[in-house]
Amino acid sequence: MAFSGKFCATFVKQLAKNAMSSRTIDNPRVFVPLVSGDNSVRRYGSSSPGTDFIFRQLLEYSTYTYTYLLADRESKEAVLIDPVLQTVDRDIQLAKELDVKIIYGINTHMHADHITGTGELKKRLKSFKSVISKNTSAKADLYIDENDLIHFGKFQLECRNTPGHTDGCMTYVWHEKGMAFTGDALLIRGCGRTDFQQGSSASLYESCHKKIFSLPDHFLLYPAHDYKGFTVTTVEEEKKWNPRLTKSLEEFKEIMANLKLSPPKFIDEAIPANLNDGIVEKSAK
Repeated sequence: MAFSGKFCATFVKQLAKNAMSSRTIDNPRVFVPLVSGDNSVRRYGSSSPGTDFIFRQLLEYSTYTYTYLLADRESKEAVLIDPVLQTVDRDIQLAKELDVKIIYGINTHMHADHITGTGELKKRLKSFKSVISKNTSAKADLYIDENDLIHFGKFQLECRNTPGHTDGCMTYVWHEKGMAFTGDALLIRGCGRTDFQQGSSASLYESCHKKIFSLPDHFLLYPAHDYKGFTVTTVEEEKKWNPRLTKSLEEFKEIMANLKLSPPKFIDEAIPANLNDGIVEKSAK
């Protein structure tokens, strides 16, 4: 499924599935079939940086969450990956200064440590739509699956299911620029936890090895978080130096089973809001 002003899809079956819930698609004309087995998204290599696109890596300090703004300079269409509620003002102002139009807010998964900014962005930006994996219980305007394509201007992101941290995790691959946005599946010299939200150590191990490490070694990998001051890594680095994912599957499962992590600080606020596309329900007085 590709989408841009056109959000492509083999989505007839999915629409029927989603019709059972409160999730709705505002404009059904944006969906067109994607030819089965289309591998065209994999033929791209990197091109010279900065000449035809805009890329910004942005940080929300309290949860160490990275938001990414990607834009096509010619069409002015832009997407935000993993926007955060607390930094919506910053993101809107930046888009205004860069003279781009944010058309999609794309979540890599349903977050448990912060509230997504997609709900607030929808209130403030015309034609903005939220996007998330169909393999999650969270609400969104548009649902994506393996091999779907997200278009902005002349560019596209390939969607790869990378479950394990949660069952609805997605990695977004920008083949034209040699980048991938891995969410909480793969972190720099680490990976996402697997002890809640349908987490599975075996699934995460397979996702990272088959869906991320299968990319060319030079591809840049951008995570949803970092807690040690890093900003970016590469496929080659993580295949060599990731202290968890360089182990065997059984060793990896043992490591993950013994992390003994505390729950995310804002989980009680984040989960209810993110189930509702980042809309915070006001409590009755």
